[in-house]
Amino acid sequence: MSYELIDHTADFGLHVKGNDASSLFVNAAHAMFDQITDTRWLKGIKTEHVRVKGNDWPDLMINWLRELLYLWTGKSLLVKAAVIDSLSKHQLSSTVKVDFFDPNHHEIKIEIKGVTYHQVLVRGEKEGWESKIFFDV
Repeated sequence: MSYELIDHTADFGLHVKGNDASSLFVNAAHAMFDQITDTRWLKGIKTEHVRVKGNDWPDLMINWLRELLYLWTGKSLLVKAAVIDSLSKHQLSSTVKVDFFDPNHHEIKIEIKGVTYHQVLVRGEKEGWESKIFFDV
């Protein structure tokens, strides 16, 4: 599994891993939406293009997840999969496969209100990349 849940008092966190920066950002997107709904039932019928900027890796991760969360909270779109088209320490461009939310087919497991900077971590080493992200619920 590319992520694990971190217990926290008021919120919850995810410890996400990836072989490289791109896979880390893809895995973080999957981890967040896998908490929201059972992503196995999503089909990815629509394509969205997402671009974000950040001051550094942690800021970029927070902005990435916030933009994806907006797809859910603002447009009722659930993310099935993401492909990173280009990535640097300060910018990310991606193609995201999404489904329109259908209450008859999609169970919502948890309502995430926001992605926080609390104890955010993004780092890459020889063994791979990892991130810790906390969410307001």
